[in-house]
This record gives sequence, structure tokens and C-alpha cells, in this order.
Amino acid sequence: MKIQILLGWAPREIRSYEWDAPLAATVSMALDHLHQVCLDWQWDAAQWHVAIWGQPADPNRKLANTDRVEVLRGLRVDPKVARRERFEKQGSRSTGLFAKRRAGGKQGY
Repeated sequence: MKIQILLGWAPREIRSYEWDAPLAATVSMALDHLHQVCLDWQWDAAQWHVAIWGQPADPNRKLANTDRVEVLRGLRVDPKVARRERFEKQGSRSTGLFAKRRAGGKQGY
């Protein structure tokens, strides 16, 4: 089976590995293979999360041919909180659909 393993190593840095897996391969076997290929990576359940095609997966799940196993870092900040803080820093006048209006233009046009 051809399995693609993606490792979200750092922000905006994704490492991709191909693996010729046996027929009864599981997610935990893919993580073992990733550790053999990428020696400076270590599994830590508190820091890393595993997904298959974007859907969370447990280590005992069996893999199918052409699956993509994604090893992702956890979020440090809630995206809603980060967006709210950016908005407060920018101010309401410089954001949104009508932030750049013509001189003399009507509100909302």
C-alpha cells in the first residue's frame, strides 16, 4: 500500500514522506515509520495529533491504500480569540468590506 505521511513540523513547514506499507498497517505503525525516517521527531500525545485526510484518527485504525496520515501540532491559541485580538489592535475603521471608501461616497456603497 502507498501511504503518504505529512508532518507539520513548524508553522508553514510541512514535511512529506512516502511509505510502502504492509496490508495490515495501522496509524501507530505509520508513526513508528515516521520516527525511523525523521530521527529528530519524537511522538508526544500532548503536543501532536494524528488525522487521516483531516479527520482525527486513533492509533489502532487500519490504513487503506493511498491514505494520507497527517501528524499535526496542537493549537497554541484559540483561533476565535486570536481573531478578536487582531480586530481590537487594528480598530474597526481599517477592517471589513467598506474599509476603503471613496471621498464623498455614501455609507455602504
